[in-house]
Amino acid sequence: HVQLVESGGDSVQDGGSLRLSCAVSGYHYSWYCMAWFRQAPGKEREGVATIDDNGYAEYADSVKGRFTISKDNSEGILSLQMGSLKPEDTATYYCAADPQWWHLMANYNHWGHGTQVTV
Repeated sequence: HVQLVESGGDSVQDGGSLRLSCAVSGYHYSWYCMAWFRQAPGKEREGVATIDDNGYAEYADSVKGRFTISKDNSEGILSLQMGSLKPEDTATYYCAADPQWWHLMANYNHWGHGTQVTV
């Protein structure tokens, strides 16, 4: 049974930084592709950053240069380091996982419950 639990969401000032974490369990973490998505009220869920099983990362244009995705295979932790935060980054952030890499499409099979980021 795959479980994803996000943490680290908070309220921060415009221009501030925040680090989100996603603890994963229930599968061989290193075999899976992972991603961070976000959803603001009244908007569709959008892909923010993703990393494949080899560690290759992709980012949405809106966060390139500001956000960094990483994963610690030994600890089973997916992270998202966010910097230069803007009010438009305000959303609930979700982590997702799947053996197949869906890039920034929301086709991942496993999802966490989300953590709120307010800028």
